[in-house]
Amino acid sequence: MTFWETLGNMDSIAIGLWVTCAMLLFVVIGVRVAFAAALAGFIGLLWIFSAKLGFEKGFMVALKMAGTIPHSKVSTLALSLIPTFILIGFLAYHAGLTRALFEAAKRWLGWLPGGMGVATVFSTAGFAAVSGASVATSAVFARIAIPEMLSLGYDKRFAAGVVAAGGTLASLIPPSAILVIYAIIVEQDVGALLMAGFLPGAVSAVIYGGLVILLAKTRKNFGPPITGFSWKQRFEALPGSLPIFFVVGIIVVCIYGGVGTPTEAGSLGAFVILCMALYRGMRWPQLKQSLMETAKLSVMIFTIIWGVLLYVRFLGFADLPAAFSDWITSLDQSPMLTLLLILCAYAVLGMFMDAIGMLLLTLPVVYPAVIALNGGEGVSAADSAFGVSGVGCSIWFGIIVVKMAELCLITPPIGLNCFVVAGVRPECTVQDVFRGCTPFFVADVVTIATLISLPGIVLWLPGLMGFA
Repeated sequence: MTFWETLGNMDSIAIGLWVTCAMLLFVVIGVRVAFAAALAGFIGLLWIFSAKLGFEKGFMVALKMAGTIPHSKVSTLALSLIPTFILIGFLAYHAGLTRALFEAAKRWLGWLPGGMGVATVFSTAGFAAVSGASVATSAVFARIAIPEMLSLGYDKRFAAGVVAAGGTLASLIPPSAILVIYAIIVEQDVGALLMAGFLPGAVSAVIYGGLVILLAKTRKNFGPPITGFSWKQRFEALPGSLPIFFVVGIIVVCIYGGVGTPTEAGSLGAFVILCMALYRGMRWPQLKQSLMETAKLSVMIFTIIWGVLLYVRFLGFADLPAAFSDWITSLDQSPMLTLLLILCAYAVLGMFMDAIGMLLLTLPVVYPAVIALNGGEGVSAADSAFGVSGVGCSIWFGIIVVKMAELCLITPPIGLNCFVVAGVRPECTVQDVFRGCTPFFVADVVTIATLISLPGIVLWLPGLMGFA
């Protein structure tokens, strides 16, 4: 039997494993996730259909799928949320709302030990509630917060680390682009996922803030608190940040109150921020820059989605998700231990892949296995392995895995937020930023452990909406 005949006689699962290994090799050697996944998916489809139909017909079928999948999948209404959420963040920045938010946080929280670090954490959390993009959040506050912390004597590694870590909160706190992508992949309600992110995002911010205070109390000359602000000055700082909280209220009312769809909430939020930005003096150059930056980031995200969806379609033909699910459920160990091992695998993958690409590539295989471990889609909370119902497990696992994706944004060697902060602030090297992020890595592990042991934090708001 020749080599080509051997390839043609492989079963679909073997083909799936070989192509997946090839895709991972592409990523390791530096090929962008979008192109690595698209190339691997096309090769896999060609391989499977050529074995069944012959090379010529197999090539035509694979080529037609490569041409139709991007449009058919990306034209879904839910994905229109992503550009609107990103636009809200850029408009808020160019209108000066971000600096106003940081100033308010500084005046209200600066008196705490490590006050500027605490103010940075909570102002990034506030900006995350109108942004949805971790990279944009880190870039914005690298320009605003780091110079002020350095002028007060903060260590540059910590200053850069708190900004990079604070930027990751945009992955959880709605409006979150990555939560939208997760909801589409697992066919879960987008509104339920967005609402589920509020409390975990707040818990993560509180843990970050507590970490900063602990570091300030245990380290000498860590960073002086800021005092001297009167109550009058504190209240004077609030009006400038109110537009951000107004947009958050719009999103919550639309989604939770059933007034509109998440897409309508994002569009209305962007319109309100635009009106406020124009009122505050935004001119055409700032508006043009906001639109261009939104377009660039949206195209990057959609390109990843296009490429990975081709690979995901190949996985379906290779029967790899079902095979992996059967293997996971057959393991002679507790479901919780298996879940922890899966999360550890995400931590390793995150060292080499960006968050969105990693989730798009792995969820079609991992998600069915986790649902099966819990007892299936129709299981009740009382009979489940993780203490959550079938629908609740989908939401709960989504928040945990997105938090893992946050963790990957600050871990070497790929940690994207760290590279962004170093790029914006030349005085901080990438090594400085990674070192500054180390304590926040520990804080993220604590947050994930909290969400695993207390799933009610995730499921309370979706439960009020009738989804868990």
